[in-house]
Amino acid sequence: DKVAKKRTVFKVETIGDCYVAVTGLPDPQKDHAMRMVKFAHECRKKFQDLVEQMKATFGEDTGHLAMRFGLHSGPVTAGVLRGQKTRFQLFGDTVNTASRMESTGIRNRIHA
Repeated sequence: DKVAKKRTVFKVETIGDCYVAVTGLPDPQKDHAMRMVKFAHECRKKFQDLVEQMKATFGEDTGHLAMRFGLHSGPVTAGVLRGQKTRFQLFGDTVNTASRMESTGIRNRIHA
């Protein structure tokens, strides 16, 4: 969340182990794609540093931890879902494509 704030990336939600974030909403940003790539790159670097610290502390078994990133640019439909906790959610092919890129991607890579 700290990296998202620094990079002006809006965290939409966390679904399981998936961090859903967006740039360019609600106000369009010409550099939205670059902001997201820099966000993903910084997250990957911080995660790799954390894994190295964990290996040193807990042993080599923690070295298998990995992240995958799926980035896609395009139109989305946004909505506010109400229930026990009101939340913002994104829908559409752009979101589905990014999700598939992440879920089928190569470990520790940013797929755009």
